Amino acid sequence: MENILVKNVTVLTMDKANRRFEGWCILRGGRIGALGEGQPPEDADCDQIIDGAGGWLLPGLIDVHSHIGLYEDSLGFEGADGNEDTDPITPHLRALDGVNPMDRAFREAVEAGVTTVAVSPGSANPIGGQIVAMKTCGRRIDDMILKEPLAIKFAFGENPKSVYHDKDETPVTRMATAALIREHLFKAHEYMARKDIAHDDPDEDDPDFDLKLESLLPLMRGEIAAHFHAHRADDIFTALRIAKEFQIKPVIVHGTEGHLVADLLAGEEVPVISGPSMTDRSKPELSNLTDRAPALLRAAGVETAITVDHPEIPIRLLMHAAMLAAKSGMSENDALRAITIVPAEIAGLNKRVGSLEVGKDADCVLFDGHPFDYKSNVQAVFINGRQEYRRAL
Repeated sequence: MENILVKNVTVLTMDKANRRFEGWCILRGGRIGALGEGQPPEDADCDQIIDGAGGWLLPGLIDVHSHIGLYEDSLGFEGADGNEDTDPITPHLRALDGVNPMDRAFREAVEAGVTTVAVSPGSANPIGGQIVAMKTCGRRIDDMILKEPLAIKFAFGENPKSVYHDKDETPVTRMATAALIREHLFKAHEYMARKDIAHDDPDEDDPDFDLKLESLLPLMRGEIAAHFHAHRADDIFTALRIAKEFQIKPVIVHGTEGHLVADLLAGEEVPVISGPSMTDRSKPELSNLTDRAPALLRAAGVETAITVDHPEIPIRLLMHAAMLAAKSGMSENDALRAITIVPAEIAGLNKRVGSLEVGKDADCVLFDGHPFDYKSNVQAVFINGRQEYRRAL
């Protein structure tokens, strides 16, 4: 693997120090090898030197809520693998098994500087399945995985109601959605307890194997989080109520009305993956959709990431979503953090991605100007220290 020096750039580290300086960065062995201000050391010993010509170097962009590769570009039913809407409780489904890494959207993600995504089952089912975190470059998904499972997907509100109302099956109310989730979390808790007893006491038998309940054990043990699809404020609080009942870690996805209760969410210390905002109010629970949501959430102290919810909004427009958030009141720094280090922290991936720090994965994107300037272009993208994209001159 080549050692690459990127020099003559404005570096935005997005780390805790949140540094911005004119300088350089060395990618070595797939990791960030070194970075600093001014001119690079003369003994850098790099195989390739890239002159950034005054551009801006950022960590690779991250969207921790997407359906990329599950709903494929330009395809209908044949490429729609996000919702197994024949059973409302499907925690055993793995997004990993439905993602097509050859989908054109992955190449467009790379070209836009998006280097990490979390791919989630859809929101038809109250319990939808297992989310995978992955890099955006590769031909075999097994080689692209960052963490699997990353989280379990849950859904509240209109989507489960409408899907199963059309089938004349449960759930058709918000009460039934919550009840089904509670029922299976209780079963998983009981299943876990019986397995623990059997592990400690050779005279006790393990419970009969149940793949659905087995799939919920990492969540029940606190090893992964619950990603709760919820738009309306009341649905958000139902999700948090259930999370408290079963002592599971909650992350709110979308949170369209979160800005209306931002102070309460801040008090709960629950993160929100906000968005997409660049869309229409296509259903009643989006009636309070506003471009100002990320700014209002962050101003209240809520840890806020930004999503485009690909393919609702194409993944290549993730930077545009951050630009819109900044235009609508979020600070430029917070908007950039909302698509780099904050989603990495929410997903528990911040030891590897999300900022430019020595030892982290060498995922970075080079812009030829400020990333919020509409005239700026992505000049180069590096993933795991490899140059995966270079803009043709």
